[in-house]
Amino acid sequence: MEAEEQSYDASPIFDSFDIDLLVKVLSHTVFSPFFTFFIPVFYYFQGARWPDNIIVLTSSFCAAVSAFWFIKWYSRLYRNQGSLLFGPPRFDWGEQIVVVTGGASGIGELIANTLAVRNVTVVVLDVKPIITENYNITYYKCDVSKWEEVEAVAKRIVEELGHPTVLINNAGVVQGKRILDLSPEDIQQTFSVNTLAHFWTLKAFLPEMIKQKSGHIVNIASAAGLVGIARMTDYNASKAAIISLHESLRYELDKQYRVPSIRTTLIVAGHILTPMFSTVNLPQNWFYKFFVPSLAPVTVAKAVIAALDEQHSRVLYMPFYVNFVPFLTLMPSFIRDLGQWLSGADHGMDHFVKVSGRRPEEGPAPVVSQSLENGSKTD
Repeated sequence: MEAEEQSYDASPIFDSFDIDLLVKVLSHTVFSPFFTFFIPVFYYFQGARWPDNIIVLTSSFCAAVSAFWFIKWYSRLYRNQGSLLFGPPRFDWGEQIVVVTGGASGIGELIANTLAVRNVTVVVLDVKPIITENYNITYYKCDVSKWEEVEAVAKRIVEELGHPTVLINNAGVVQGKRILDLSPEDIQQTFSVNTLAHFWTLKAFLPEMIKQKSGHIVNIASAAGLVGIARMTDYNASKAAIISLHESLRYELDKQYRVPSIRTTLIVAGHILTPMFSTVNLPQNWFYKFFVPSLAPVTVAKAVIAALDEQHSRVLYMPFYVNFVPFLTLMPSFIRDLGQWLSGADHGMDHFVKVSGRRPEEGPAPVVSQSLENGSKTD
């Protein structure tokens, strides 16, 4: 989405200060095992001795913090059959062939160009060509919502470049209409692009990964797939399907195909500053911006590349508040409705104008007034 120009002169420092930055700082200080270890040590050298309250409390806090991080770390190792002593071998970027769907714009374009700088062979699948100066990006025109096109393009990729080792399912579309206003073509497009395309690319590229017992699959989902939002029935349902697909795929790879070495990463993102949601209107007050910040596309791209580099299967919730979204549906109804009201989610799409992914019969995107352009945007 495109960032809205502020109507006031805000300090860049406070402009970028949000809950995510605060959590990052706290996790490296107050809630860091290394930092908390020195607190009881400090009091010990000040003369305190066990079982003085200050020593007991600070030591207990250090133990609790250390236990939290150890469980978190071991959980990841367990999921990835990791060793307590040795990390995975270094990821050889030069040997990778990365397929990015929807790679001609937005996050996909940024990921493709960033990987290309690392001399990775990048394949972009999109209905529109990517504009780039990177020689190692190969574009194939492909409507990933159609199995026939994906199948045909997959054969060309294998013949011309080789078998892909990384698949990044990024393509997406949104309609922004109430359920009774959605045409059959709208619904078909949403699920074909947002959901079925994942099945088609997996059917095309996963068999060789299973044969080689290596590879990495990245699925870009949305926090919208975890909750209900007005005028987003088709989009939310399609993203919920991706989250469920990803979880089931992980267990099939582990238990059925017995190839846990094929990694899977799911990105569950909130607002992302890309064009697709550029006409969404969301609250602009300081409370909302602090606790529900938008994501810069580069933040998502860095998370994807870091996940590939780490070679671990993970589910990443971005930004911080998205970690708590799954629990919203478990709350009492009045708390749930309060959350919906504070987020402005049920009216954010009231004046939405579809500007990307328009079908030929929809014609070009209408000119959007400046008043409609003011607001947040999302994945």
